[in-house]
Amino acid sequence: MKRKVAIIDTLGAHGGAFHFYTFGQSIGLINSAVDVSLYTNNETTNPRITGLKFFSFYKDVFASESKITNGVQWIIGSIQSIFHARFSGISIFHFHIFYTNVLVLFSLLLVKLLFGKVVLTIHDVSSFANSSDSSIIGSMIYKLTDLILTHNEFSKSEIVKINPTLSSCIYIVPHGNYIPFIHVQNDKEKSRQHLGIPNEKKVLLFFGMIKKVKGLDVLLHALKNVIKENPDVLLLIAGKPWENDFSNYQRIIDENNLSDYCLLHTKFIPHADVEHYYCAADLVVLPYNKIFQSGVLMMTLSYGKPTLVSDLPPLKEVVTDMQTAFLFESENPISLAEKLNLILLDPGKLEQVRINGEKLINTKYDWNEIGRQTKLAYQSLY
Repeated sequence: MKRKVAIIDTLGAHGGAFHFYTFGQSIGLINSAVDVSLYTNNETTNPRITGLKFFSFYKDVFASESKITNGVQWIIGSIQSIFHARFSGISIFHFHIFYTNVLVLFSLLLVKLLFGKVVLTIHDVSSFANSSDSSIIGSMIYKLTDLILTHNEFSKSEIVKINPTLSSCIYIVPHGNYIPFIHVQNDKEKSRQHLGIPNEKKVLLFFGMIKKVKGLDVLLHALKNVIKENPDVLLLIAGKPWENDFSNYQRIIDENNLSDYCLLHTKFIPHADVEHYYCAADLVVLPYNKIFQSGVLMMTLSYGKPTLVSDLPPLKEVVTDMQTAFLFESENPISLAEKLNLILLDPGKLEQVRINGEKLINTKYDWNEIGRQTKLAYQSLY
């Protein structure tokens, strides 16, 4: 008999592309002979994956401006999803955690009351958005958990620091690629025309939600030293600012006379346009100050683009400097500028690193391999 699993994805397509992660996870598990049901919201379109049972009981969980209304919809969605799954013979409930709060706690309590097994994939060990998260709630959530999956050794070690007793129930399963869900655009001239970028520019891309921990300020401070040697460089900034506040970055641009070297698309980027941003870029730069795992890194490699990333431990577990990516010293704009100038002077090396990165993402981070590893982790539950 196939093992049955319910993947609970309340976030789905809301505000980004996380639904591709759970779609990929579903594909990998199904190809490993696991019976998968996916429970999510109305913003997430049914991917029509063969063998996947798809439900949208969370409905419009993020639609209201009222947190209370959204919270009530979350509770209703959890009750419907968890009861539906449990009475369909499912005993493993796989949640994806970006934060800990009372709503997550409610869902896990409900699973345990129905004698189910709780599996958590921890995407952020601690919430970047809210430093006042209750440690009591977090502790209760961990106590209710039967199995924890993290993407790397760094995240595992951070969790163990918080609660050493969890060490034995943590398994490392990497973040998979986005290759099944994207269209790779290869016509750079077409993409640059679409975005209004001159063909002769060397384009650096900063892509994704603009938060303090993403290090855009470090990149802007580095840019002033890059344009001295590479005046044909253009920094394309694509993504919505956190809480709609771009003022600090605009100040750096103005103070350093960088306006002519920056193209600001500070807005939510629709999925249909994402391929053009990556195609238009010569190099994707991820100058993060703090991260537990980067979906943008996996997306960049999936689009077959070379990338320059900060030397944070979780990123170094994915890529190797001068082989599958380029690395610089985190939070150091001088190091970043020096590496950018080095890269831009050696297009041959840039291409070789791009090819190596593309090979890496197609093999080690294939969803069938991720599914196999996840199924092995599930087997520890029984």
